[in-house]
Amino acid sequence: MYNEALNQKRKRGLFMKITSTFKHLEHTEALDQKIQAKSQKLKKYFEGNFEVQWTCFVRDDGAHCAEIKLLGPSFEYHASAHSDVLYKTLDLAINKIEKQVHKKKDKWKNRISKKHAPSVKDQQVSQSEWDEKYWEAKEEEHKAS
Repeated sequence: MYNEALNQKRKRGLFMKITSTFKHLEHTEALDQKIQAKSQKLKKYFEGNFEVQWTCFVRDDGAHCAEIKLLGPSFEYHASAHSDVLYKTLDLAINKIEKQVHKKKDKWKNRISKKHAPSVKDQQVSQSEWDEKYWEAKEEEHKAS
């Protein structure tokens, strides 16, 4: 039932807004496609709507820089990278932000699992404790009646 609802939600489509800004760089179709493809990698981490903002520019020393900002209703991530080659810079930036998101998701998973993890003793000990308490209570009920 839950999986069916999740699949229907995915079919309706999630809103991922991608914006890209270029400073001192020529905006090409190939560059735009590369940014779109890299941004699609982030969809697997989120179930809701979010926005990806890319800023690409060239520094005074000739190095290409890329900044990526990931914005959502309850989160904001930021990463930047620089390299001699623009496409390598995009790869570095997306890897950095994926690492941040993955780390945060792991923290939440561990936090939830530790919070709700049952403290189970040795199975034989816990079973015998339960049996003793149960039968003692039953014995007292029997004596009372």
